[in-house]
Formats: sequence, C-alpha cells, structure tokens
Amino acid sequence: MRILVMGGTWFLGRAIVDEALRRGWEVTTFNRGRSGAVEGADTVRGDRTDPDDVKRLANQGPWDAVIDTSSSEFSPRDVLLATEALRPVAARWVHVSTVSVYQGWPHQPLTEDSPLLECPPDADESFGHTGPDGSPTKYGFQKAGGEAAVRTAFGDDSVFVRPGVILGPGEYVGRLPWWLTRAHRGGPIVVPAPGQQRIQPVDVRDVAAFAVDQAAAGTPGRAFNIAHPEGISWADFMSACLAVTGGIGHPVWTDAATLTAHDVKQWTELPLWRTHAGVWSVDASRAAAAGLRCRPLADTIADTWAWMRADGRPVEHPRWAEHGVDPDKEARILAALGHA
Repeated sequence: MRILVMGGTWFLGRAIVDEALRRGWEVTTFNRGRSGAVEGADTVRGDRTDPDDVKRLANQGPWDAVIDTSSSEFSPRDVLLATEALRPVAARWVHVSTVSVYQGWPHQPLTEDSPLLECPPDADESFGHTGPDGSPTKYGFQKAGGEAAVRTAFGDDSVFVRPGVILGPGEYVGRLPWWLTRAHRGGPIVVPAPGQQRIQPVDVRDVAAFAVDQAAAGTPGRAFNIAHPEGISWADFMSACLAVTGGIGHPVWTDAATLTAHDVKQWTELPLWRTHAGVWSVDASRAAAAGLRCRPLADTIADTWAWMRADGRPVEHPRWAEHGVDPDKEARILAALGHA
C-alpha cells in the first residue's frame, strides 16, 4: 500500500503513520511542519488551503488511499479543495470525522443511520451555529460539510470514521492527562456520580489501526461510529488512575445538581463528564463487525501515565488549558460536601 496522510504528526495522525509503517507501507505525510516529521515517512510541506500547495502535493501521487486526520481545523470548502485536487491520484479517502455531525448529538443515542446536520460541501468557516444549550454545534455543521465535500469528490470510495472521545499516549487535548495528574496529587477528589456510569472513550492506537484497515479494505466506503463497545465505569476509571499513579486519594462522588450549583463546566472542568443522554450511547457495532478492536481502557490509562512519566510532551494546543477544575474551586466543593 502507498498512502497519503493529511496531517500525520499529531496525536491520531502520528499513530496512523506509525501503524502504516509497521505494516511495511509507503507513507507520505502532508502538513505545515509545525510539529516535526515522522522518521520513515516521506514528508511534503504545505498548506492545504493553498491551491498551489495542494496541486504540488497531487504531483507526488498516486496513492492507494488518503487518510485525512487534519480536517478538524478546516472549513468544508478547504476539504473540498483537497479532495477535488487529489481525486485523480487517490483511489480511496478515509476521513476522520466526529459524532458531532449528528443532529441528535449529544442528546440522543446514535447509530450510523441517525440523521446528520446539513451543510454544503463548499461552505466557508462562517456556516452553522451553536444552539443555546450547546447543541448542535457550529463545529458539527462544519464537520458535516467536510463529509459532504469528501462525498462530492470520492463518492463510494469515501470512508467516514466518526470517533467520540480519543485518549491515549500523545493526547494534546488534556482530558486523561488531567485526571492522571489529579489522581497523582491525591486527597479527596471530586468525581461525577454515579460511579457505575459507563463512558466510551477509545484508545488512539485502536482508532489508528481501524483507519489503516479501512484504507486497505476492498469494500465500498461507508460511515463508522468509533466508541469503546464495553467502555469503563467512572469507578473503575478512577481506580485505574489512582492505581497507576500511586495517588493516595479517594473519589468523592458528587451528583450533577451539586456540580451545577458550583458552576462546574461539563466536558472541560471535569473532563469526560457530561449529563446529556446520548454522549455515551454511541453504537459502534458496525465498526466492531468491520474489525475495530478496543483494548481495555485500563491499559490506555496505564500507557498514558507511562508516556507522561517518560517526559511525553503533546503538541501544544489551546484546548489543553481548558481542561480541569481549579484547585480552589474543587476545595470549595469538597468543603460544601464535608471534606474540608
């Protein structure tokens, strides 16, 4: 296989390149060069929003498949520019999208047959809106338009990989690293109740392996939700974080009403916590049937801590600073719960 990875040096993109190289594939990456290069891959520098750069990239083809890991930052119009330019030199396009493309996200359980948000394939970055309760999101509209752009150029040769939350070594968003750091600090820890609530994040390496599998698949393209089929309960998640970090701490199970009363922001101040019914009700059975294999999330937690302890440094990203409750704010919540 000869593949092109749009991106290829960040979190998921890097894992995809590593997986493809492990299989002995010939890999080209295309990016702006802000986060280095991957040894063993051919590197083409350029800006995917620049028609001249994309045309120059196309001259490096052909490829058996393109795997696009970098479209989250770009408008549908920018995605369309790349897909149309590369269609003559690529047989297949594997597009990393998001569950946010669904109209019902995050309120409703999701399957791949759930209706999508509507956005034109040539829309610019101004298209879409965010609802008053945070749903739908402008981001979701933009990503739905990106999928439309891929379909316009690649039709049945397009594959859509729609993850929810991706964790693991190299994570630049900071969700799991924050929980691990907090567990390591120890003491009473504010954790969203109930402890038996299951969450469905998936390991970056498992997403990468599935995306690479789909690049080589001989079947017509289709969409796949990506979520951990078993998931992990909050209680087991915290137990694993405390165990691997050696933290001398314990969860203080805190109900949603108390967290809301203290203005704790869902999804960011307590990463992975969200009360909407559909967040952790994503059906990934189609992906499982197509070969998605998810390692136990306890392994993801342990491997991420090992990466952090080995001075693992993610790509710098503003989202990192959004995650985690301020220690003083957490202390006020704990005091209100009798854990001064």
